[in-house]
Amino acid sequence: MSKDTEIDMKEVELNEMDPEKQPMTGHGQAAGGEKNGSVKLKVPEDEVTFTGLSKEELMKVAGTPGWVRTRWVLLVLFWLGWVGMLAGAIVIIIQAPRCKPIPDMSWWNEGPLYQIPDVKAFSSDLKGVEAKLDDINQLKVKALVLGPIHAVQPNQLATLELQKIDSPLGTQDDLKAVLDKAHKKGISVVLDLTPDAKGSAPWFNDNIDDVMEKVKAAAEYWLNLGVDGIKLSQLTVATNSTDWSKLRAAVQGNRTDDTKKRALMGVVEGISAPEVSRLVNTSGVDLVLSDLLSRNDGGVERIRDMDSLSSEQRSVGWGLGAAQKDHLSKLATSLGLIRLYQLLLFTMPGTPVFTYGDEIGLNATEDAQVIWDIEKEPSKEAPKNDAEAVRTERVALRKWFKDLSDLRGKERSLLHGDYYSLYSSASSLSFLRLWDQSERYVTAVNWGSQAKTFTLKLAPIEGVELPESAEVKMSTDPDLAENSPVSLENFTLGAGHAVLLHFPYIA
Repeated sequence: MSKDTEIDMKEVELNEMDPEKQPMTGHGQAAGGEKNGSVKLKVPEDEVTFTGLSKEELMKVAGTPGWVRTRWVLLVLFWLGWVGMLAGAIVIIIQAPRCKPIPDMSWWNEGPLYQIPDVKAFSSDLKGVEAKLDDINQLKVKALVLGPIHAVQPNQLATLELQKIDSPLGTQDDLKAVLDKAHKKGISVVLDLTPDAKGSAPWFNDNIDDVMEKVKAAAEYWLNLGVDGIKLSQLTVATNSTDWSKLRAAVQGNRTDDTKKRALMGVVEGISAPEVSRLVNTSGVDLVLSDLLSRNDGGVERIRDMDSLSSEQRSVGWGLGAAQKDHLSKLATSLGLIRLYQLLLFTMPGTPVFTYGDEIGLNATEDAQVIWDIEKEPSKEAPKNDAEAVRTERVALRKWFKDLSDLRGKERSLLHGDYYSLYSSASSLSFLRLWDQSERYVTAVNWGSQAKTFTLKLAPIEGVELPESAEVKMSTDPDLAENSPVSLENFTLGAGHAVLLHFPYIA
């Protein structure tokens, strides 16, 4: 075999090797007839790179007159720009409208109070109250006002046991369970300690100082258990006791920034708005619930009362029937009027107070179980009837209540804003609520039997103006649809309807 043949055979054997054993070369013949595996390197010619100026060269340039002047110009421009920006920031801060400081708010100002004066009618006993707390919490209420739940026989002072729960309603452990669950949900609990709430004279009218001493001892007892406040009816009678200051000290004493305030609340009936204001300022009570809205049914009188008490709004509670522990439906005799008064109470300057069932228009003759049954949808086979229509309306009414409660809790103008009256007549009224640079709200209600044309007028007040129009936020009037514009100079509100308008702050 010739040498050429041997070389060819070796190349064939190499080509038939496993790929893993073959040399790591490119595929195919390399360009220019070069064999695989050959690498051609191009050695660059000497490159010239710029390495900058040396230290000595830089020092020579830096000292030239031109560079010295340039550095000074740049330095001056830098400081001028910095000072200019600082001055501009100061001007912006000075000229910007200052935010109004938030007033001192207590938990009883932050949302509606929910009265349960008759625990037995509401849920049979305290365990039932505990079971209903999840549903109550959906209403965004800030406090429950329970009872009275203590043991007493009407008109019999000898049977008064303020530190003992009436046995059909439960035990102290049951009340503690209510307190614990309510507190976890951010709901405070107020206990009504009116001595003889079901008797002819709530304070027995016998030696009130002796009764007040018992109330003070009971207040300390229940507050130590975890109750957040004490409520008393006939506040004008209670404050005449020589031991009133001792009760105040027991409830309101030792308040610090680190502890939750405990509230002292009172109910008054039959006195004027100026008298309510004086009682707030002289008695030291935290919240006064009056019957003014229930007793005065004229728009002019109601606006006058709000004018008198708006400056005391963090110490005033409003309700329609709440002072007498009545349901809203006793005076608001239709679901439409109940919607109207719910909107009015949630937007008035003060704390709204409701009795259980007011969220659905419950009346005194109905079983409270209706409150919890309205959310239950009937079976598809069940016939459509009047009862089902009422249930549907009450579901919508409860949603209306929840939306109002939620809105009040979010909007500073409604929560603690300033109040200005705009209009009043025999059966209608309107007012403005605003706070600093927050959204502003106009409430207009007409509980009369005829449509009413509103012409809103705001007394001259520095920094406060009404725009030409506002937008509907919530309305019971089908002619005033949500988000539609309304002229504030002249608009008509149907009989038995209410509307809440809003407009933005304009600097």
